[in-house]
Amino acid sequence: MKFILTLFTCFAMTVLTAQNSQSQTFPRMDASPMDLAMAKPDRNSPPIARVIYSRPQMKGREIFGELVPYGKVWRTGANEATELTIYKALELNNVTLQPGTYSIYTIPEADMWTVIINKNTNVWGTVYNQEMDVVRIKTPAREAAAPTESLSMVFRPENDGTTLMIGWEKTYVEIPFKIAK
Repeated sequence: MKFILTLFTCFAMTVLTAQNSQSQTFPRMDASPMDLAMAKPDRNSPPIARVIYSRPQMKGREIFGELVPYGKVWRTGANEATELTIYKALELNNVTLQPGTYSIYTIPEADMWTVIINKNTNVWGTVYNQEMDVVRIKTPAREAAAPTESLSMVFRPENDGTTLMIGWEKTYVEIPFKIAK
């Protein structure tokens, strides 16, 4: 009986040690998880655009004008540069964006944001090259009805295209894309 009890104890210690060892090797989760928003005219239609971005959290911080300074290029998210993939030619500010992948940068101000679509992709978010800009637009900074804890992006379908809405804290902007003719 003593032999079986000793064998059971050794087995239990081995299992517990192995489980503890494996749990310690799991990498730390990203504080700003990645998300994706898809632009589709309706559920059964193919997508016309998508955006992939990382979602930083407010965590009680003042965001615009503090964490994200006014008047400076912002990666519009966390980690890697936010990516915009266009599946069908779209127009923004009378510039036709051909199908492909672009980066989105912004320059927030209290009342107006500059939105930048840039050809440089697969870069860390703070790497920005103005020579790679495809188009820039200015769009009003609007006050949200309620604060948004995590940076959020969503496409709103329109009759002639889609509008990308970007919101965080108590601010949001709208970026209107039209189907190219």
